[in-house]
Amino acid sequence: MDDGLADLLHRVVMLLGEATRRRTDSRDGLTYSQIRLLGTLEDIEPATQHQLAQALSISDPAISRALRPLETDGLIQITIDPEHARRRLVRLTDTGRKAFHTAGKPLYDEFRTALLAAGFPYERYLQDTLRLAELLEPD
Repeated sequence: MDDGLADLLHRVVMLLGEATRRRTDSRDGLTYSQIRLLGTLEDIEPATQHQLAQALSISDPAISRALRPLETDGLIQITIDPEHARRRLVRLTDTGRKAFHTAGKPLYDEFRTALLAAGFPYERYLQDTLRLAELLEPD
């Protein structure tokens, strides 16, 4: 990897880390991890807890712990899978979907602004990523 790209990627990771720490340190609203969990759930719902854990690359017990406060706050609903009594399905509630979009949008804008300020070719990266996703979609 050339040094310019490595330096750019390092700066991007640092910026994202700083924004994440600010978000996590905030005691009001959702943490970065909760936003990520809700966003992932929106993409794959309904999902079993195991599927959600795999999608987030965390353990099943960790996902169970992460879901508890979200269920208590009414952001997600956990039900027994009618096809398999030992499996639990997780879905976003309307409140959870709204909370995700309310919290996630400012975070998205913050990341975008920080990346552009650091000289990262964000728009090109976004276009390339969307094009790659199209190419990888099954027919």
